[in-house]
Amino acid sequence: MSGEHRNATENKAMMKICAFIVDKRNLFFLLFALAIAFSAVSRGWVGVENSISAFLPDTTETRQGLSVMEREFTTFGTAKVMAANLSYAQAQALAQRLEAVEGVSAVAFDDTQEHYHNVSALFEITLDWDEADMRCLDALEQVKGVLSGYDAYLSTSLGNTASETIADEMSVIIVYVAIIVVAVLLFTSETYAEVPVLLLTFVSAAVIQMGTNFFLGTISFVSNSVTIVLQLALSVDYAIIFCHRYREEHEVLPAREAVIVALSKAIPELSASSLTTIGGLFAMTLMQFKLGPDLGIVLIKAIVISLLTVFLLMPGLLMLFSGLMDRTGHRVFVPKIPFVGKLAYATRKIVPPVFLAAVIAAAVIAGDCPYVYGYSTLTTPIQNDTQIAQQMIEDNFGGSNMVALVVPAGNYEAEGQLLRALEDREEVDSALGLANVEAMDGYRLTDRLTPRQFSELLDLDYEAAQLLYAAYAASDADYAKIVNGLASYSVPLIDMVCFLYDEVDQGYITLEADLRGTLEEAYEQMNNARLQLQGEDYSRMLVYLNLPEEGAETFAFLDELHALAGTYYDGTVYVVGESTSQYDLCKTFERDNSVVGVVSILIVLMVLLFTFKSVGQPILLVLVIQGSIWLNFAVPALTGRPLFFICYLIVSSIQMGANIDYAIVISSRFGELKRTMNHRDAIIETMNLAFPTIITSGLMLAIAGTLIGRLTSEAAIAGIGQCLGRGTFISIFLVMLVLPQILLLGDRVIEKTSFSVSLPLQSRSASGSVRLDGLVRGTISGEIVGVVHARVKGDVNVNVLPGEVTEGTEDRHEET
Repeated sequence: MSGEHRNATENKAMMKICAFIVDKRNLFFLLFALAIAFSAVSRGWVGVENSISAFLPDTTETRQGLSVMEREFTTFGTAKVMAANLSYAQAQALAQRLEAVEGVSAVAFDDTQEHYHNVSALFEITLDWDEADMRCLDALEQVKGVLSGYDAYLSTSLGNTASETIADEMSVIIVYVAIIVVAVLLFTSETYAEVPVLLLTFVSAAVIQMGTNFFLGTISFVSNSVTIVLQLALSVDYAIIFCHRYREEHEVLPAREAVIVALSKAIPELSASSLTTIGGLFAMTLMQFKLGPDLGIVLIKAIVISLLTVFLLMPGLLMLFSGLMDRTGHRVFVPKIPFVGKLAYATRKIVPPVFLAAVIAAAVIAGDCPYVYGYSTLTTPIQNDTQIAQQMIEDNFGGSNMVALVVPAGNYEAEGQLLRALEDREEVDSALGLANVEAMDGYRLTDRLTPRQFSELLDLDYEAAQLLYAAYAASDADYAKIVNGLASYSVPLIDMVCFLYDEVDQGYITLEADLRGTLEEAYEQMNNARLQLQGEDYSRMLVYLNLPEEGAETFAFLDELHALAGTYYDGTVYVVGESTSQYDLCKTFERDNSVVGVVSILIVLMVLLFTFKSVGQPILLVLVIQGSIWLNFAVPALTGRPLFFICYLIVSSIQMGANIDYAIVISSRFGELKRTMNHRDAIIETMNLAFPTIITSGLMLAIAGTLIGRLTSEAAIAGIGQCLGRGTFISIFLVMLVLPQILLLGDRVIEKTSFSVSLPLQSRSASGSVRLDGLVRGTISGEIVGVVHARVKGDVNVNVLPGEVTEGTEDRHEET
């Protein structure tokens, strides 16, 4: 089959598909209505993960250590409460009221500066249940009731307050973004009625996107929060371009035929255009840090859903609103900007060298960007109640940096030696484990007691104590102790108290009421300690550091902590905490940074290579966008403001994938126009034609990012928004005021590296009603209707560069 015949066959197939979509629009209305109804319900079923550490690779120490701790230990619900402006006596009374709350097992408070300072009291509350138990939230509500009337601040990790706060903040942001979107669309549209068409398309795609997250199970709080805004900003071009196509076709065709023809052109054009965006997002899916794949997959799904909504729903909406669109036309408010093109031509030899120097400098400066891997040094434009409480507590009582040291269980002697060694380190404020927790009368939990010592401690009959020790030895299969005598047999206090409690509970031993009460009280305290600090295979020690949560010194000490624990234990040792999590993030960032940068550039280069059929042109376009990325991240390097590492990985991918479209618009227009006019006129006209598209989608993405960055209290999301907004503004500036000069100066390089010139020309002659699609050169005799894509009534004798000539188009449309 010849190429010409194959193209004609493919075009006919595409036209049939598009005609089916338009003619069966009521069917698609129904399908989308069902999908929207389902999504409106299923969005409530989506699980949201709020912990950054949950997205660490399974091979990292943090993930492995957390898995061990979840399996081996119980972590009771806790909360810190700071009450300001009260005397010590008032604080003592408040502590007693808090202890009386049902569900509160203990309230740590004393007269030291750790708990009373600056006429403020700090209460450390421990609850009766595991932190995942919903009863903890009920107890916290009662605690809040006790605190009413006090100037109090409560800080806790219990509940889903962070997710709820982010959802509330994003609701406000979405309202602002919606207002801005409507304003931009009204400004850039040609008919008022096209605005509801675009809005219905956007809203439908957004609702379906949120609902289909249900099929992914659990997504990150970042994906759950920013996707709807980014989806709008990243995919707005698709609907706008299709709408513009329809208006062009509708100038000479009835509404139905115009939608069909416009859709047949939009499907391949928009599908190809989306590849750069999807390519940039795909790079995120290769990250080890699973937050990248999480957001990448959700955003890629959002792009695909937006495309399908434009292709399947929007044609019917255009038909529905076509009459109203015809009656509500208005003058174009977007001004022409010939001065930009004139400036570009006049400075074509000056701007590119200056830009190259600036990009090299920015690349060097951005290399020193102060990345951080935790929230301790980050600030946000606004603070929520939890952040305010945490800040007040830290300002008055200082912060704490605690890591859990998880070691093989069963060796109390080694644990005691390790704890003493830790307490001797200047980096450690204190260390807590079973081996150094005081229990009764100066004894520690793991101190070994003989029968006589144990009988004296609990005021238990000595003979009864001997029988108890004999039963313990038998249960432990240590029969030699029974044979050789029990007087010197010693057992750790915690083990013997728990054994005695079990014997009494099962009715094997009977104790007097007073002694039983003492035993139950001792057992409750020791058992709580055991649940938190000793599991079946591992023991846990809590190490409080006087180091910051992250930094070279902290990370170096974590390695030393491993080495120190290794001198006492042969098995696997884990260090788990915020510092370890940030250390793991630091190590994954080094790899992810390289992968995301290289893969996103390569994918975009490949797409552009086959789009423009030139080697030089894709390199120039990528250089401009990569330059905008370096300039973007040179800002925090120059200001010294810490930047959460994930912001770079995510924003650089989005910038490369989405902002490159602005460069493609200008480059494509210039490539078409320079063939029919001189370079000066071509670049002037290019900027006039490209400005509405760039200003529409660019402003939406930039403003959406800026709003996210300024109106959320979540540090990671705020950082992404700030960088995305700033980066998009930089990209718009560069593609409008630098890229034109680069295209003018580099035109010779682009032409010399082009391989499209080798494509065969199709010599065509036709008469009657003829439609031209593609870049053509030749003579036309007759009436021409159209600008680039034309329908000719007359004689046609042309050479066709990739494109087609179809005879009898008017008749075909009339038959359709």
